[in-house]
Amino acid sequence: MPAKEVKTIKTTPELAEFCDIAKTRPYVTLDTEFLRERSYYSRLCLIQAALPAPGRDQPGEAVLIDPIAGDLSLEPLYDLFRHRPTVKVFHAARQDLEIFYHDAGVLPQPLFDTQIAAMVCGFGEQVSYETLVKRIARAPLDKSSRFTDWSRRPLSSDQAQYALADVTWLRQIYEHLSGRLEKTGRAPWVEEEVDVLLTPSTYVTRPEDAWQRVRTRSGSPRFLAVVRELARFRENYAQTRDVPRSRVFKDDALIELASTRPQSEADLGKSRLLLREARKGDIATGILAAVKQGMETSDLPKPAQDEPGRVGNPALSELLRVLLKAKSDQANVAAKLIASSSDLDAIASGARDLPALSGWRAEVFGKDALRLARGEIALSADSGNVKIVEVG
Repeated sequence: MPAKEVKTIKTTPELAEFCDIAKTRPYVTLDTEFLRERSYYSRLCLIQAALPAPGRDQPGEAVLIDPIAGDLSLEPLYDLFRHRPTVKVFHAARQDLEIFYHDAGVLPQPLFDTQIAAMVCGFGEQVSYETLVKRIARAPLDKSSRFTDWSRRPLSSDQAQYALADVTWLRQIYEHLSGRLEKTGRAPWVEEEVDVLLTPSTYVTRPEDAWQRVRTRSGSPRFLAVVRELARFRENYAQTRDVPRSRVFKDDALIELASTRPQSEADLGKSRLLLREARKGDIATGILAAVKQGMETSDLPKPAQDEPGRVGNPALSELLRVLLKAKSDQANVAAKLIASSSDLDAIASGARDLPALSGWRAEVFGKDALRLARGEIALSADSGNVKIVEVG
């Protein structure tokens, strides 16, 4: 039996008509396909959207929205994003939302992220959409078109069906998870996490902060100052020209440059790791200026050992890991959603301004974590389970 033809929206009036219908429904499920291999910012290639059925025994609509093939403004979609009576449902929404934020400064509200909800509902760490389809919808998911170049047209029938599956099953997943959250009273937990996705700063990379993502072994303030300036230049260059950071120079080359501190293009020519095209022209000029700035600045970054998150008490860090495992199992919540390994190290070293110690996390784990750090409780084993023991 041939696959059902997929409706593809290619004009603004068609999109406006669909979005007007969506505004009459309680929710809409959404996903995107994009490319980022050759650019700094993601290039939007396709949007998938599906609506619940308007009534019993009626099918729900599902469409592809093609921003490439036709004459299409996304403003009707952005107007839907602003329409608060309709919940916008995504799975692992961050990259999708980044596209919309950079395109129009718009973030969909209210937002429901099924990956976050699944972690709160005990489905594990960063559970995939495919896993939720199998476990909730009890259906297989065809991933044969996973590596499609979504910028090429026309899309085949298989590609269209594959793309649409990313939102059609999402309806059932959303209804299942939202129902569980309502029963357990944990919907506010998900809303707290979603607030991060709805914060514009989540999608803004400041060039002056880019160095903090570069892994280094040296804690020398002068070395870190050169790393900071090189990372700042690279981020600025990549953003203004819309090219990947790696096309400017990679992290290993950045570390090499911060170590060798070249002063001329001749010095750059001796680099083992720098791309050939980065040894002359604008990139070379920028590298040399960044190295000079890093060497001359009096504003030196703090050494890594002074930063929060370093292990101050390894034994306490290990106890906190045991406590986290016990508490996450008891609450049936993914442990990484409560606290990261670096969070535990930070608590052990005295840091207290952490998400793990506030909100719902404090109730599940944070309060007992602080009591453990203060020596007010201890941990013991009871029939294979971890038990909290009051001290004193």
